[in-house]
Amino acid sequence: MLASAIWGGAKLADVLELVGITKLLRTTSFGGKHVEFVSVDMCKEEHGGPYKASIPLIHATNSEADVLLSYEMNGKPLNRDHGYPLRVIVPGVIGARSVKWLDSINIIPQECQGFFMQRDYKMFPPWVNWENIDWSTRRPQMDFPVQSVICSLEDVNTVQPGKITVQGYAVSGGGRGIERVDVSFDGSKTWVEESRYQKSGIPYVSDDDAESDKWAWVLFEVAGDVSQNTEIVAKAVSGC
Repeated sequence: MLASAIWGGAKLADVLELVGITKLLRTTSFGGKHVEFVSVDMCKEEHGGPYKASIPLIHATNSEADVLLSYEMNGKPLNRDHGYPLRVIVPGVIGARSVKWLDSINIIPQECQGFFMQRDYKMFPPWVNWENIDWSTRRPQMDFPVQSVICSLEDVNTVQPGKITVQGYAVSGGGRGIERVDVSFDGSKTWVEESRYQKSGIPYVSDDDAESDKWAWVLFEVAGDVSQNTEIVAKAVSGC
């Protein structure tokens, strides 16, 4: 069974406003354009220094981005593994930016220069390898790409010919909803559209006005016929 965590805490945009950094601000009067989160966790990649990451100031000061300084998970205080006593939650963005065990928050003029911002979590074409990689040619990854996962089957399955039900989830970064998930039961030759939901029995609608959670994954389910060896594929399409 799949479930989403429910985080509790203070919105970062509200906390920043308390120290004079207004909502939807791109640049402070002293040239700050990014918000850096520094952990108490020391790591070898930083030569014994702290883990750290940053997000743009305009993202941090946007209340609708729901960036949290979180001290609760599922209605209970954070445990140590999840970042007790305080961590950052940046929904719709890769987890490497949601810094655990938060020590300090800095307003800086350029994006964080830490290892995991500058020499990891970047996307390169397939011909780039460890011998020819140039980290400076790519921006740090932020929003995670649209993706779908089949959870009801293993990589290789033995089933009886006939109807088979496929279940899984889809999710997209940046709060963009899932417009559609298609599943192919014949190796991408033909496709069928599945049913989507976040709560059992309630169809999912990708709309700001709908009662859907833009940060949570969307569950899908569809049935199709399998008569021979085949490849089953799922693909998700996100909103704008």
